[in-house]
Amino acid sequence: MSFQNILEHTENGILSLTINRPDKLNALNKLTIHELSNALDKAANDTNVKVLILTGAGGKSFVAGADISEFAHFTIDEGALLASEGQMLLFSKIQDYSKPIIAAVNGFALGGGLELAMACHMRVASDTAKMGLPEVSLGVIPGYGGTQRLAQLVGKGKAFEMIMTTDMITADDAFKWGLVNYVTPPEGLLKKCVEIADKIMKRASPAAIASAILAINAGFDSDKNGFEVEISEFGKCFNTYDFKEGISAFMEKRKPIFLGK
Repeated sequence: MSFQNILEHTENGILSLTINRPDKLNALNKLTIHELSNALDKAANDTNVKVLILTGAGGKSFVAGADISEFAHFTIDEGALLASEGQMLLFSKIQDYSKPIIAAVNGFALGGGLELAMACHMRVASDTAKMGLPEVSLGVIPGYGGTQRLAQLVGKGKAFEMIMTTDMITADDAFKWGLVNYVTPPEGLLKKCVEIADKIMKRASPAAIASAILAINAGFDSDKNGFEVEISEFGKCFNTYDFKEGISAFMEKRKPIFLGK
C-alpha cells in the first residue's frame, strides 16, 4: 500500500509516519486523514512495528491545521459529519491505538494539527514549535476532539484561555502546562522520540501496554468506569504469554522476551 501524502519508514521496531504536504504546511485534508487511518490499520497487524512516531515534513510545521477550503461552504449536517468521521477514522483511533504513538511536534501545531498531537499518547516538541487552537477566529470550534483533550491535558481554565483568545503558545509554555512531555532543540527532536520508544520496547510487554492504554483512556470517558476497566484489563493480563514470560524472567533473573500476546 502506497500513500500520496504520508511517508513511512520502519527501523528497529519504530514506524515513523510523516505527513508530507510541506507546501501546505502539512494541513490536514480528507485524503491525508484517510491515508493516516489506513497506515495505522496496516501497522496494527505488523508484528515488526512496536511503537509509532508521527511528525510533519519540513522544519516549519507539524500540521498547521485543517484544509479550510474543503469545508468552507458546508451545511450544519455536513459540518457535523466532517467532525464525526474525522474523529472515528483517525483521532479516536490514535487515542485508543494498541501500540504507543508519539507525536514529534516539529513546528506549527495549530487547529487540527494540535488536535492530532493531543490524540497521541505522548508529545515531544521542538523548542521552535508553536501550538494553538484558533478555530473561534473563523467562527467555529475545534471539532476533532480539541475541546475535550485540551481540557484533560492542561485543565479547564487554560483550555478556555487558549480556545477563547486563540493565542499560540510556545513549546516551553506547553511543557509547563502539561501539554507536551519534553522540549528539545530541533536537531534532537526525533532522537528524543526514539529514546522514549526504545525504553518502551526494551522494558514493556506489548500486550500489557495495550491494556494500559485502554485503562488510562477509560478514566477520561464519561461512559466508562476507569477503575472497572482497570480491574478487567488487569485480570486479562494473567491469561497472556507476556505475563507468564515476565514472571518467569523475573524469577530467573533474566530479561523477558515478550511476544505481545
